[in-house]
Amino acid sequence: MQQELHRHSSKDCVPYSVEVQWGVKVPLRDGTQLNATRYLPKGLKTAAPYIVTLTPYVSDRYHKRGTYFAAQGFPFVVVDCRGRGNSEGQFRPYIQEAQDGYDLIEWAARQPNCTGKVAMWGGSYAGYNQWATAKEFPPHLAAIVPTAAPYMGLDFPMRNNIFCPYVMQWIVFTAGRASQEKIFADDDFWAGIYRDWLESGRPFRDLDTLVGHPSKLFHEWLSHPEPGAYWDAHNPTPEQYATLDLPILTITGSYDDDQPGALEHYRQHMRYASRAQRDRHYLVIGPWDHPRTASPEAEFGGVEFGPASLLDIPRLHQEWYAWTMLDGPRPEFLKKRVAYYVMGAERWRYADDLDDVTARHETWFLDSRSNANDVFSSGSLSAQPGIGSPDCYRYDPSQTSGPEVNAEAQTAADSLVDQQVTLALRGRQLIYHSAPLEKDLEVSGFFRFTAWLSIDCPDTDFYVTVHEILLDGSSVRLSTDVLRARYRKDLRQPHLIDTREPRCYEFDRFTFVARLIGKGHRVRLIVAPTGRTNQTLFTQKNYNGGGTVAEESVSDARAVTVKLHHDGQRPSALHIPIGRSIEPDEAGTTT
Repeated sequence: MQQELHRHSSKDCVPYSVEVQWGVKVPLRDGTQLNATRYLPKGLKTAAPYIVTLTPYVSDRYHKRGTYFAAQGFPFVVVDCRGRGNSEGQFRPYIQEAQDGYDLIEWAARQPNCTGKVAMWGGSYAGYNQWATAKEFPPHLAAIVPTAAPYMGLDFPMRNNIFCPYVMQWIVFTAGRASQEKIFADDDFWAGIYRDWLESGRPFRDLDTLVGHPSKLFHEWLSHPEPGAYWDAHNPTPEQYATLDLPILTITGSYDDDQPGALEHYRQHMRYASRAQRDRHYLVIGPWDHPRTASPEAEFGGVEFGPASLLDIPRLHQEWYAWTMLDGPRPEFLKKRVAYYVMGAERWRYADDLDDVTARHETWFLDSRSNANDVFSSGSLSAQPGIGSPDCYRYDPSQTSGPEVNAEAQTAADSLVDQQVTLALRGRQLIYHSAPLEKDLEVSGFFRFTAWLSIDCPDTDFYVTVHEILLDGSSVRLSTDVLRARYRKDLRQPHLIDTREPRCYEFDRFTFVARLIGKGHRVRLIVAPTGRTNQTLFTQKNYNGGGTVAEESVSDARAVTVKLHHDGQRPSALHIPIGRSIEPDEAGTTT
């Protein structure tokens, strides 16, 4: 359904009918031609700013967005990436988009019905390539809206240096020129492949063979297991962030898989840009997962959200483009430079900077009376430093099947509430609960976790989650962090463990969360040895041997005993981000 939105000014709100032009050719500097579909406002008598998107997912996927923006008076061009769809050339993911994006922007600016101002649109891959294009500084790029944009080498194709089998699922998705969307979206099919790989005990590097799609790209990525020059080349440099001088609207979600990347781009720009440039960068964090950053829904993962969560994302884009390229008014929604949705309170709140979201961190210390390796015999989180003996779990990666794998098969991929895997991991994780809260508590920002850990292997993985436990015992996942022990000091340089003495591990890469935890509810902290949401199928297997993880197999497996200390000399603690007080201009604001 069309909406009446601003096109050129607040006085002119009549939508246009749309003309579609197929097979438009976009020439690149090396002679390659990209395929584009152009959507034009029919009857528009004056030049207008262009909006473009560059996608590997075949241009037909964005027909709805093209007609929407053209109906509001903005010519919209969706372009198949080099080597995809009907575009010429060979597809080399991510690294090719910087120069191709530059050429696309300058081509659009030369069109006779363009004012010379060009903006970009898109999420995920098309969010990343906005940053990649912007770092090349095309003269006519006027604004970007990077949504759910990965930061290469940080959150894709690995998170904190830990790969996931999804990488091969994505490579198959973008293989060849045609759309592979049905295969990509068959979760049962891929879960079966991942389970076959897990139970085979074969190295992670063999996954492409098991999939039946040998991939040079897969092995190229695996050969760079930590950030360095290879991954740095994909992202803007500090000097490029400092030079960027255009309006930027970053959009992500509390459960967006690429939230770490989206916020890393934001932080890097905030760190290096001038004050005037920072003032032109806005940030929106909604209660959404990755796909819902483009199309919010009131429920996903078993959690319901209030009506205010249903932000009209296309309208926000349209108003942003009108403001930045047509001198229209600032979008009413963007009251300050940071907008974030507080779940539980079901309201949007605002801040001048991301750091201003958190008033302070409150320290809750870990303790236990017995080994805290089960939901029903858990340790505690409290204001008093711990005094108990260390807790421990033993994890044997040679065990490639078990109740937790069966539990995963019954758990929805996007579930925020399912506790089957947590219950199945009895004895192979550590769990701590707070006392019931005496009053509502807004937790907004980033958790931190200081853990004194000792292990008896050269390496192992830790996956840490924080949950809200409701009065009926149900659970809502709030935030996650993951750390490979060899990267405890620096993601760029491995340091294998050579002692059984406890060492301090800082988990300081949790995902952002904003939620009002209700009175009587509790906070749960879980420390576990395996990947995403405590699952084993969906993360690279670390056999703890200390070799190249992608090359290790079950024959290299070493069982690890993990001890978590929480005494006076080694105080392990969870640091809770406490939201700031409600300001007078925020009182009563729920939409």
